[in-house]
Amino acid sequence: MFIETETTPNPATLKFLPGELVMTSGTRSFTSPEEAEVSPLASALFSLGDVTEVLFGREFVSVTIAPGAEWASAKPQVLAILLDHFVSQAPLFAGGSAAEIAVPAEDEDMGDDPADADVVDQIKDLIETRVRPAVANDGGDIIYRGFREGVVYLKMQGACSGCPSSTATLKHGIESLLKHYVPEVTEVRAA
Repeated sequence: MFIETETTPNPATLKFLPGELVMTSGTRSFTSPEEAEVSPLASALFSLGDVTEVLFGREFVSVTIAPGAEWASAKPQVLAILLDHFVSQAPLFAGGSAAEIAVPAEDEDMGDDPADADVVDQIKDLIETRVRPAVANDGGDIIYRGFREGVVYLKMQGACSGCPSSTATLKHGIESLLKHYVPEVTEVRAA
């Protein structure tokens, strides 16, 4: 088995492509060893010590290392763990858990005004069809959090969270796209 590695706009994050399906749908992000306990693969990656985030996408795994850590020493260890996992065909999540389902905590969701339902549907459709695929190419994900008074709230994950260019992506890329197609959108902010 050969696992491809791609750089991302975030120098602390690498995208690993095992050449097979990782997640059947959606994404799952882990930002601590405690969160990762539901996934043997994520737990193994966090056990390396320098890992600060793991993101499972459809056909990739993004791994972020701590500031000051070097990919020169971490990359072979990450590759070894990924290779062991995919060659053994081990489950991505511990049996009997609903861990593959990523549901945002209620306090993270900004909520939407029911009067804005049509606008919210347009925003979600654009994010799903135009934004998420582009962000996934860079080893990240973007989650819709809400729309209020013209402002769209989004959460960036994986390579996109903490990326030096994430503000530019939000402001110049996503905000411009949403404003163009949905005139009710006046701004995009990180949630």
